[in-house]
Amino acid sequence: MTDKRPPGLSRWTEVLSVFGPFLGLLFVTALFSLSDELRPVFYTGGSWKNILTQTVIVAIGALGMTLIIVSGGIDLSVGSVVALSGVVGAWMLKHQAPAGWTILATLSVGALVGLINGSIIAGFRMLPFVVTLGMMGIARGVAKWLADNQTVNVEGDSIILRLMERHSTDTFLPLPYGVWITVILTLMLAVVLRSSVFGRHVFAIGSNEATARLCGIPVRWRKVSIYALAGVFFGLAGLMQLSRLTQGDPSVAVGLELDIIAAVVIGGASLNGGTGSMMGSVIGALIMAVLRSGSSQMNWPNYVQEIIIGVVIILAVGLDRLRQKTRD
Repeated sequence: MTDKRPPGLSRWTEVLSVFGPFLGLLFVTALFSLSDELRPVFYTGGSWKNILTQTVIVAIGALGMTLIIVSGGIDLSVGSVVALSGVVGAWMLKHQAPAGWTILATLSVGALVGLINGSIIAGFRMLPFVVTLGMMGIARGVAKWLADNQTVNVEGDSIILRLMERHSTDTFLPLPYGVWITVILTLMLAVVLRSSVFGRHVFAIGSNEATARLCGIPVRWRKVSIYALAGVFFGLAGLMQLSRLTQGDPSVAVGLELDIIAAVVIGGASLNGGTGSMMGSVIGALIMAVLRSGSSQMNWPNYVQEIIIGVVIILAVGLDRLRQKTRD
């Protein structure tokens, strides 16, 4: 069968698939340079330190969500898991638990929720949307129960509370530990997703689950491991939230799942599965942080920020649809 697609269009969409998030970041960054009032304030080391710090929680969550979306799934329980993990971490610190045990407990909570989600989705072949929507309420309820429906305040000087701490707010360096952790994890997961057997299985399941099963890929076990691994990153995002707030709050991160999914989509992932990258998802999170920071410094109302981000998401999904059409 002859391919009737215009070769120029196909090549152009492939270029946008790879470099689109970076071009989007450059465009958004350059957009705020048009304001003479904003330019001296926005393009400073302190401003970009603040933007990178604000990106950490969404970016870490986006790393886990990328695995899920590339495999053809979705997880709506992220915000609740972040809140639950933060409450568990704060409870541990309040009872003088060592930092190592607190970190392990926080990550384990995320992994456990992911394991439950994955087991139900893969074992009973239920829709990820329905399962994780139910888990959203369960995790939030458990967080409120553990915290007795109030914030869990933490005292002391644990290293966990310094992960998101900013020093020298007027200069770019030093960056908070959380930023460096995000960069390292992004590079590691990018290699895993693109160069490992596990990563190839993730793409194969998202592209065509039936074909992946016929090729001998243990689809059910892979789905369980994908959701469990993603849960680890959601737990880590909760740990960063705890570090930023210095308390465990069961009411935080409401709607965070939408920001994380939006970051992954803006970063070039397809909600149909089979397409996506770790670097693109993190750049997507950075684009959203730049938009919010620039809009705030321009004193635009919050609804203007939401409209702009909504337009960006629609454009990203439109680009994905165009890319899929050129492949058909």
